[in-house]
Amino acid sequence: MPVGDRRARFRALHAREELFVMPNPWDVGSARLLAATGFEALATTSAGFAWSLGKLDQRVSRDELVVHVAELAGATSLPLNVDSERCYPDDPGGIAQTVALLADAGAAGFSIEDYDPAADRIDDVEVAAERVAEAAEAARAVPQPLVLTGRAENHLRGVDDLDDTIARLVAYRDAGADCLYAPGLTDLDQIARVVEAVGVPVNVLALPGGPTVAELASIGVRRVSTGSLLAGAAYAALLAGARELLEDGTSRYATAGLPGEIRRAAFGDAQGGGGTDEPGAGPAPA
Repeated sequence: MPVGDRRARFRALHAREELFVMPNPWDVGSARLLAATGFEALATTSAGFAWSLGKLDQRVSRDELVVHVAELAGATSLPLNVDSERCYPDDPGGIAQTVALLADAGAAGFSIEDYDPAADRIDDVEVAAERVAEAAEAARAVPQPLVLTGRAENHLRGVDDLDDTIARLVAYRDAGADCLYAPGLTDLDQIARVVEAVGVPVNVLALPGGPTVAELASIGVRRVSTGSLLAGAAYAALLAGARELLEDGTSRYATAGLPGEIRRAAFGDAQGGGGTDEPGAGPAPA
């Protein structure tokens, strides 16, 4: 599907009166698996991608991110949203150049957040809103504009102030954000307050112990994402298997292998065939 059509599809998903789930792959393989599972859109994860490079979150360069976006955008026909952190305001060309590069790489949308890792603090709302406005102008300069998500990072960074979060989100909306996101909220009533206050599509991070997708849909949430949680679960499974092999000398971890049917659906066409294993036959030997 041409990238312009993907952007139109992504914008249409936000415009309809129905929640959609947008999981976050961290490499081409996980993107193809999620697409084969039936999701309508995908998003990158800054932390999950950083781990795949052997780095901590917030340590990925803009060039590395752009290459990653191009790889994931080329891996499936689904719209791809980009976790672009602060949109690299200090890199050459700043936010506008970052948006142009993401657009050229095939992104359908992107986000900009208000946490400054160098200072380990949340940006002043006026500064953050100015950056949202700059990102919005750049997003709309692209043929078939990208969907811009404004992020308030309070609840991931120890600032448990819902009134401030709502005020920030409203400022980002007024600055041009199409969608709003305050990752870390888990209380359904608080999320409902956000949805009612901002009046535009809201994204919620699906967290353990948080509301179900059905509960979020009932209060008008438009989009649910997984952040780094799927990547973290996958890496945790790898670590648990490695420890079992090292400490116990057994391979019970391998009983939960990837079924052949989904492996063929995700990888077969792209790789020129899915192998000879049968559906549900467990892990294929290397």
